Parts: sequence; structure tokens; C-alpha cells
Amino acid sequence: MQTATPSENFLNVLNENVPAAVAFMRGNDGNPDITGTVKFYRTSYYGVLVEAEIYGLPDSMDTSNDKQTSNFYAFHIHEIGNCIEPFDQTGEHFNPTGQLHPFHAGDMPPLLSSFGFAWTVFYDERFTIDDIMGRSVIIHSRPDDFRSQPSGNPGDKIACGVIQSVLK
Repeated sequence: MQTATPSENFLNVLNENVPAAVAFMRGNDGNPDITGTVKFYRTSYYGVLVEAEIYGLPDSMDTSNDKQTSNFYAFHIHEIGNCIEPFDQTGEHFNPTGQLHPFHAGDMPPLLSSFGFAWTVFYDERFTIDDIMGRSVIIHSRPDDFRSQPSGNPGDKIACGVIQSVLK
């Protein structure tokens, strides 16, 4: 009997399970079209499977041919779950072990948006569902540079969602 690979297990988690937590994202006043969800799933491994589906990101226009282009956006878990605009009460990146950027537990892969839509799934062992409950997910206006301290020079906070429990 063949053992399922991690990717097969993760696909089963996404298809057959209710997330343990979710953040409902909303844009700031300058980006009111941003909406979406970030879902956090328990796995049979130690870590968490994260799925993000975001709409209305402000992708730029290529003026040479009037085509919308893709953009990267920094994507982080912040310490405090306070999404009152201008999202300045969310604290720093979630970083319980005092790591340098980009090794904070709250440093997530950047979002790649095309025509204002981004979808991503990744697995992370740096936090558990209990660790992040009540914290915030932030989308920033620029990509993370992965080197500037303390947070990667990600630009303004353009969207926020508080991580909350999903009751079964």
C-alpha cells in the first residue's frame, strides 16, 4: 500500500475539511475593492495549510499597450487583530522567536496578483492555529524585499482581516 504524499494530503485537507480559522479581508478607503478570505487549516503534520483568495487588488496598467499587469504584494500576519483604519494598530509582524526578517513566523509568501485576483496555498510550520488566533493578516502596497529590517519595506497596509475561529 502506497502512502499518500504531502501534496495529496494537502489536497484532501482543502477538499474535505472546514478551515480551523479564517480572516475576512477588506481594503482600506483607498482600496475599497479589495476583498477575500485567508483560510487556515489544521493538518496531520505539525504545521498549518494556508489558502488565500483575494479580489480587487490594485494592479497597475502598462501604458504602452493598455494591458493590466501582474503585481506582487507583501503578505504578513501581524501581532494584533485590530483592523480599524488606517490599520496602524496591528503591531509588527508576528515574531514570537525574535527572528530577523524574513524569518518571522508572520512572514508569508508574497501574493501574485493578475487582473486584481490572487490565489495561493502554502504550508507553514512556524505557527499553529492557536498561535495566530485573534491576530491580523495584512496585505501591503508593495512586494516584500526580503532583506530590509525589520519588515521588508512592504509599503502601506492596504487590506486587513482578523484571524478568527471557524465553529463547526
